[in-house]
Amino acid sequence: MNDLVRHHTALTDSDLEWLHQLVSEWQLLADLSFADLVLWVPTRDGTRYVSVAQMRPNTGPTSYQNDMVGHLVPRGRRPLLDAAHDEGRIVREGDPEWREEVPVRVESIPVRRAGNVLGVIARNTNLLTVRTPSRLELTYLQSASDLAQMIAAGAFPFPGHQLDMDHVPRVGDGLIRLDADGIVQYASPNALSAYHRLGLATDLVGLHLGQATTELAPARGPVDEAMVKLASGWAPRGAEVEGLDCVVQLRAIPLNPKGTRIGSLILLRDITEVRRRERELLTKDATIREIHHRVKNNLQTVAALLRLQARRMDSARGREALNEAVRRVGSIAIVHETLSQNLDESVEFDEIADRVLAMVAEISPGRITGHRKGGFGVLGADVATPLAMALTELLQNAMEHAFGPGKQGAIEVVALRRKDPSSDGDHLRVTVQDDGAGLPEDFDPHSSGNLGLQIVRTLVEGELGGSFDMLPVPEGGTRVVLKFPVAAVEKR
Repeated sequence: MNDLVRHHTALTDSDLEWLHQLVSEWQLLADLSFADLVLWVPTRDGTRYVSVAQMRPNTGPTSYQNDMVGHLVPRGRRPLLDAAHDEGRIVREGDPEWREEVPVRVESIPVRRAGNVLGVIARNTNLLTVRTPSRLELTYLQSASDLAQMIAAGAFPFPGHQLDMDHVPRVGDGLIRLDADGIVQYASPNALSAYHRLGLATDLVGLHLGQATTELAPARGPVDEAMVKLASGWAPRGAEVEGLDCVVQLRAIPLNPKGTRIGSLILLRDITEVRRRERELLTKDATIREIHHRVKNNLQTVAALLRLQARRMDSARGREALNEAVRRVGSIAIVHETLSQNLDESVEFDEIADRVLAMVAEISPGRITGHRKGGFGVLGADVATPLAMALTELLQNAMEHAFGPGKQGAIEVVALRRKDPSSDGDHLRVTVQDDGAGLPEDFDPHSSGNLGLQIVRTLVEGELGGSFDMLPVPEGGTRVVLKFPVAAVEKR
């Protein structure tokens, strides 16, 4: 719609925003009218109309089998459009049109904003299945007529009103028509069933809906006056009513077709099952986070015990082996701690990498510095845990073997994440480089008996499905390169 309006018409951005609000709401008019809606806007030179939006009804057969958006018609070909646009009134005159052997009644509704007619809604009703209307259908049609008059007067959609609801109730979910005093004139079968599930034992017709609704909701202190006003239809608002075993979503639409409030429509929907599933998901999320929290605590306890045992050992090699184990356990604990703070099984790995760098740097405080470049992005738990362990081993190996006693140096971790053209995921390249002594001659990282490198090989090639290599840096030092695929993960 943006492209069509800006290319063909002279409407301003504020006019376009009004049309967007109308299109976001006009499914209601289509369903109440049992009719297709097509929005026509005059072109910049005033010689033609362009169709910028279309809506089919959920309550009846369509009049248009094909998409009408983007069509251009000259003035004069459709007199009802000309009359509605020029005179600013709803035009219903004329005989039905025949389209593919289907009779169609056409009406034109001017779309007004701030006194100006922006365009015309063509309301097209398929007459092939017309029959004697029921009470429900008569209520629908009367409500549609009221809404059409409000659109023609510039009173609908409601200016500045944005409904913040997950799924707005539709006409077929349940509809209640109120008079100006908030008394129920008509309630559809679905609406009555929803109120029966809330605990209503009688019919709705004749009741004050606001008072009846607050009486059905469990008592929680003073009566909620806002709920009384909403259920009475005084303002265009949405809310939820929670009974003992039922949750009903309400939406109020005041009706003032001639500038005077004559009543309101209440759309409602039973969302008990939706809220039950949401609560189950929240409970599941809380349980998963609690598990990660307890795993982190247990790992920290194990690390503390290993650290205590290391202090009691006389053997320097045994003490160092236990300290290495402490750091390995600590890297896993960092991942679980981060997972315990999230709602899903994914983490921002940059924070984990920085914490692993800081933890390993404690081996030689003030002598060897480490920093990170680039970003790892969001990783799933199945990638974050082995990557954190591999990164710990590489940093620890560089601290121990790249720098001699008392020598200062630096270690740099570079992460580069790019889209993998061969899959739906990404490709991550991680480089760990130091400026230390470099590799011994004839050193083969793939056959080395070093425990840390064996762990890295197993993690990268076995669990991450990637590759691992160590290369000497010509100007001095060692570069370790990890490459592996990662699935794209979006944070909630």
